[in-house]
Amino acid sequence: MAKSPEEEHPVKAFGWAARDPSGHLSPFTFSRRVTGEEDVRFKVLYCGICHSDLHSIKNEWGFSNYPMAPGHEIVGEVTEVGSKVEKVKVGDKVGVGCMVGACHSCDSCTNDLENYCPKLILTYNGIYYDGTITYGGYSDSMVANERYVVRIPDGMPLDSAAPLLCAGITVYSPLKYFGLGEPGKHIGIVGLGGLGHVAVKFAKALGSKVTVISTSPSKKAEALEHLGADSFLVSPDQDELQAAMGTFDGIIDTVSATHPIMPLLGLLKSHGKLIMVGAPSEPLELPVFSLIIRRKTMAGSGIGGMKETQEMIDFAAKHNIRADIEVISMDYVNKAMERLEQADVRYRFVIDIGNTLAATKPSS
Repeated sequence: MAKSPEEEHPVKAFGWAARDPSGHLSPFTFSRRVTGEEDVRFKVLYCGICHSDLHSIKNEWGFSNYPMAPGHEIVGEVTEVGSKVEKVKVGDKVGVGCMVGACHSCDSCTNDLENYCPKLILTYNGIYYDGTITYGGYSDSMVANERYVVRIPDGMPLDSAAPLLCAGITVYSPLKYFGLGEPGKHIGIVGLGGLGHVAVKFAKALGSKVTVISTSPSKKAEALEHLGADSFLVSPDQDELQAAMGTFDGIIDTVSATHPIMPLLGLLKSHGKLIMVGAPSEPLELPVFSLIIRRKTMAGSGIGGMKETQEMIDFAAKHNIRADIEVISMDYVNKAMERLEQADVRYRFVIDIGNTLAATKPSS
């Protein structure tokens, strides 16, 4: 007979979880494994809310397991390390992003691209090596193999660093891999949300000329004056679109809702690249002819390997890149999910786990 989440492992843990596709989150008592010789255990202080969390708790992608404790933008302070851990020590500030395991023997893993391993183990809603379900950062503690632990540089604010562990690497990796984050390149960022706003910051820091592409004219001042974009394009405005045709070297599309692709392909120069990093729950229509006639590329990109994730965090610290956040208490999380669904956040919710989770624990 399968053990309950509370009995699976020896170390007691507490967090919030969804029990069904309604997505409603509530207090959840479960357990974590003991600290293995290559493991790092840390007290969770902050956890960002990613749009993936919303999709997952509602089973919009069709592979959710319940109960589900979400959260893969997790930062905190190390409380225990295994005997073979060399990367960090007790008291260090660390983070865990979207993954906690992989096969470590395939081509992807041997090339520091664990994120593309066929046997990737997700931080939550995954199946760990021992057969138990993984639980994420909406919880008081976390334990992970040191390979999947990121060192947070000294002086970097933990609350605004947390979203970089998913949103940050999701945009940094394609900017680097596809050669878009370079001086002289003109890059479009579609969508000015949790992903888009950090994409603007990273692209500018890498030397690119950046245009924000948005359906919302009201975001123009924010994009130009606060985030430092060079220009702003209102995508439903046909005159603006026509004037910008064929002027972009690449576009990073961060939108997670269904939307037309044809106008974006038209903005690209010959050999231009449209990179999808948002994950709409419904298929998009792909106008193949638009790719053929100018040898354009449409591709996807999903987070990054652990080596690149550490590189991204170090780059962000050096260039003072932070996510723009709204810090919330644990008991506000369901309201935050409602607001996230309406895109009513500027630009990332971060749960103050360290100061607010314990107060939600039912009295025994």
